[in-house]
Parts: sequence; structure tokens; C-alpha cells
Amino acid sequence: MPTLARFGAIYIRMYADDHRPPHFHIIGPKLQVLVRISDLTVIAGRARRSEIAAALAWARQQQAFLVHTWNVLNERD
Repeated sequence: MPTLARFGAIYIRMYADDHRPPHFHIIGPKLQVLVRISDLTVIAGRARRSEIAAALAWARQQQAFLVHTWNVLNERD
């Protein structure tokens, strides 16, 4: 489970051999959210937008990196 970025106590992680759709995890002390890479929509979990704002801003700028990382970790796709 590589940590791709960290914002204080918030981590962005991606798991190998994970389920579709391609996504990443935003994990914090009191939150765990799954975000679809293609449109940065929260697909599971709950958090206030303000709690994950820095992570989503980073993800917007790093979408190509996220797609590439997903493809490396999930080669079966």
C-alpha cells in the first residue's frame, strides 16, 4: 500500500490488485474515503470537502501520475 502523498495527518494511498473503478484512498484519523481517479468523485466513505480539500487539489494536478500508478499496481486491467 504505497503512500503517494501526505497532508498533515491525511494520506493518499493506493493498493495493488484493488477493485475497479480505478481509485485512490484518502485516509485520516477519522476518515477513509475512496476517490475515482477519472473525475475525482468520492465513491465510498464520507468526509467534509474541507477535510479532503488539499488531497483533492493535489490529485487534480497529479491525475496522470495517479492513472499511471494505478496501471502499475493493477496490471491485470
